[in-house]
Amino acid sequence: MQSWRRKSLWLALSASWLLILLRVFPVLRLAEPARRQAGGPQGWPRWLDAELLQSFSQPGELLEYGPQPPQAPRGGSCYREACFDASRCRGGSLKVFVYSAVGPISETPRKVLTSIEGSRYHTASAAEACLLVLVLSPDTPAGECHPALPQWDGGKNHLVLSLHPTPCLRIFQLGQAMVAEASPTVDTFRPGFDVALPLLPEAHPLRGGALGQLQQHSPLPGVALIAVAEDRGGWRLAGTNFSACPWDGRCEQDHGPKQTHPQATLPNATFCLIPGRSPDALHFLQALQAGCIPVLLSPRWELPFSEVIDWTKAAVVADERLPLQVLAALQEMPLTRVLALRQQAQFLWDAYFSSIEKVIHTTLEIIQDRISGASAHPSLLWNSPPGALLALSTFSTSPSDFPFYHLQQGSRPLGRFSALIWVGAPGQPPLKLIQAVAGAQHCAQILVLWSSKKPPPPRWPETAVPLTVLDGHRKASDRFLPYSAIDTDAILSLDAHSSLSTSEVDFAFMVWQSFPERMVGFLTWSHFWDEAQGGWGYTGERANEFSMVLTSAAFYHRYYHTLFTHSLPKALRTLADESPPCVDVLMNFLVAAVTKLPPIKVPYGPWHQKARPPPLAPGGPRFRAEPQPASQDCLNQMAAGFGHMPLVSSRLRLDPVLFKDPVSVLRKKYRSLEKP
Repeated sequence: MQSWRRKSLWLALSASWLLILLRVFPVLRLAEPARRQAGGPQGWPRWLDAELLQSFSQPGELLEYGPQPPQAPRGGSCYREACFDASRCRGGSLKVFVYSAVGPISETPRKVLTSIEGSRYHTASAAEACLLVLVLSPDTPAGECHPALPQWDGGKNHLVLSLHPTPCLRIFQLGQAMVAEASPTVDTFRPGFDVALPLLPEAHPLRGGALGQLQQHSPLPGVALIAVAEDRGGWRLAGTNFSACPWDGRCEQDHGPKQTHPQATLPNATFCLIPGRSPDALHFLQALQAGCIPVLLSPRWELPFSEVIDWTKAAVVADERLPLQVLAALQEMPLTRVLALRQQAQFLWDAYFSSIEKVIHTTLEIIQDRISGASAHPSLLWNSPPGALLALSTFSTSPSDFPFYHLQQGSRPLGRFSALIWVGAPGQPPLKLIQAVAGAQHCAQILVLWSSKKPPPPRWPETAVPLTVLDGHRKASDRFLPYSAIDTDAILSLDAHSSLSTSEVDFAFMVWQSFPERMVGFLTWSHFWDEAQGGWGYTGERANEFSMVLTSAAFYHRYYHTLFTHSLPKALRTLADESPPCVDVLMNFLVAAVTKLPPIKVPYGPWHQKARPPPLAPGGPRFRAEPQPASQDCLNQMAAGFGHMPLVSSRLRLDPVLFKDPVSVLRKKYRSLEKP
């Protein structure tokens, strides 16, 4: 009996000490912005996994253990309403003027200037600008840190931007200017006014950028569990001895099986432990690219873009005072949670951090959201693929209006489609095509985009659906303008010389409803790397593999018209207008860059191609299946404009059931898909 009492007393004391330990030292929680609102109630941290770290107390019981409010931010009481005049933003639109560089500047500030000047926000007039940007260079001498700016006005409506630490930022008289700097400390950052940027390497690319390195859905057996960021810039893989502390000098060091060379390779591990000092912020971006879950050890800097990015879905914040508990918690994390965190880290890298252009455009889009107020991007658009930069708020702020959120919400677009027929050369009106499309079950309207020099006919055939004639500007990109007359989500893009049957249209629309974010087409091209020429090429030869569908007969979501018009650089749209076959390439580039997926091919009768007229001269309508040799170079120019090759190859073709099976014709839904 005495022994049982001693054991009970020992268990009670042990449980009490465990409760005290958990009350005083939070071990592990999902990452969240380091800042806190002063004076607000601070609840119990949200645990990473409820089963792994069970909460022994109710949220209201431990308010006194919340973090202390930060020190007074730099700039005193300067906040958005007091230091930013939104009335200068006409119509709620952000127009940005960037000051020219004073004296020699390094490569990174030059890339920043190029990114701003190439964005849709840029204006060359300081008078009509809503925001004026001053880019600081780390090479600027201390004596030139106060340039004479005639529009300064105490810094109001100004943004001082620095991607790398610079002495000017510490001595510059900021006044009422916003600051966008890399890895600002928590005590100097002004929430809702400043913008926290990532700390980028010197050789970070201007656009495109390297893809994330996550290739497997779960770690391979040979992948290390933990990589530890080192002071000299490299990574060290921690060993399997979890009784050792890999970052704290108070316990035995385990240097692991491998010592990596500084800056040699990205970490090949599941978790990346990053100390909380500001110089270690560069490791944070490396971990995102590698698909290694960042574990931030009591970070003392503001996480990049914390105003809009929910870092609880991609990173972990741990208490550096409890190394052994943190290691045990990471080791026991469920694989489903590991996969979710790694995938989100890869998405954030690709959407916002892989190039200087994306970092700058994200900064400007955050400021645009502040100006927009109620019409700003909701959190889902920022934190779900493809990201807010590709979900333009000028189109909608509701996720259900975009093509790439139906899968997440378990829905599919209903309704019908609009047929947009482009007439770009003299010839007879496409009467037969109009009749075939008008007879489709889900056709809502037919729009004839007349871009020919010859005037349109005064009368058109009567159809079961409304027919509207639109005036074009005689450019190949006319067909991709966001016409207000289009009142359906689905668009069937056609050329005047296209030839389709009603059954082909019906089946292709049914396929598109299942894949609304993709292009669904009939004729395909395939891109390839030409070793002899040292560049990209593409071909229209019929083969199993393809990566593009021709927009002379293709279904896609109308949102891509908005993205084509307002997102693509003007230089690429000009290139497409000068070489009409490049328009197909450009639209396929755009959709592939957004979705990271290939298009879908549906059956197209060979008798259509036999009935086609002979090839036209350059500049004529783009109904040919084979690309013209003169247009091959547009593939390389567009790959350079995007910064990478976004096209994805596929061998998938979707056919209706019982398409060519030897069964009764009455059992076939799409009877006319077979040659009559």
